[in-house]
Amino acid sequence: MKRSLLLVMLLTVWFTACDKKQTGDKTPPGSAKVISWISTEPDDALLPGINPLNVQGNIVMAGSSTVYPLAERMAERFKAEGYRDNITIDSIGSGAGFERFCVTGETDIANASRPIKESEIISAEKIGRKPLEFRIGTDALAIVVSRENTFVRNLTQTELALVFGGVKRWSEINPDWPDKDILRFIPGTDSGTFDYFTEEIFHNDKKMILDAANLQLSEDDNILVQGVEGSPYAIGFFGYAYYIENQDKLRAVGVDGISPNNDTVDNNTYPLARPLFLYTSTDVIQLKPQIAAFIAFFLTYVDEEIRAVGYFPSHNEVMDAAKKNWLEAAKGLY
Repeated sequence: MKRSLLLVMLLTVWFTACDKKQTGDKTPPGSAKVISWISTEPDDALLPGINPLNVQGNIVMAGSSTVYPLAERMAERFKAEGYRDNITIDSIGSGAGFERFCVTGETDIANASRPIKESEIISAEKIGRKPLEFRIGTDALAIVVSRENTFVRNLTQTELALVFGGVKRWSEINPDWPDKDILRFIPGTDSGTFDYFTEEIFHNDKKMILDAANLQLSEDDNILVQGVEGSPYAIGFFGYAYYIENQDKLRAVGVDGISPNNDTVDNNTYPLARPLFLYTSTDVIQLKPQIAAFIAFFLTYVDEEIRAVGYFPSHNEVMDAAKKNWLEAAKGLY
């Protein structure tokens, strides 16, 4: 009896070894396999169906505070549909997110509210990563004041440059406005929102905005909300989702006579609309199939979730380009 049991055990080990020798275990240490890419019916014409229940391995993301609530919502849906490992999402600003992805290689995905810079691409290539872009939606940057502010309803882009950099008091812009100091609350310099605003309003002259009086910077949009809410003479800017979340406390200011909303973003008339991105690389997708699975899931269902967060879907051709980027990077994984 014991001999038979020993023989069965030896044969099991031998067959297992042979199987590995023939098929090869190409999963690198620290990564995980996607057990089944197509165990659910595809909900997308381009991408395969992903069953989160069969996806294994941790996912690490960091970057834009603007992308954060959307990434968090997609992560929650991924988990609700069966994914059982960990998704870490750090809200540290687009620049800091790119540093973690491109310089130190600590993350799998960089969240960004601006396109990647050439210098960041070069840094990534030095550690063997070629950044791969996925446009996931559009944000409207909201200019906000307290609901106690009764005098500012609209600002031109020229006036925005004065408000955030050129003058000290509201009355210097309009003599009918209070002779009070402007209190400024803006995202930190690592933020893609900061980069976008300074490019659009100050033509990349960051000194003008950073030298302004009564200026508070923070990577935490909730701190900016509290600052603006606290005074009728305060003003700030951040992603539209944070405005929607706090519209009982804040009021959005029109830009060039146009308010941010679904229609003005969709028809491209609101002046401060900007793209939102995820970045990874082909090598990350190939080494960590759980990243491929999560991004495919994200691209498949993001349009079902994005408006609830406060952002806007990309146009079909833009989203199709992102999906084709995924298909090219994921060759051989399914």
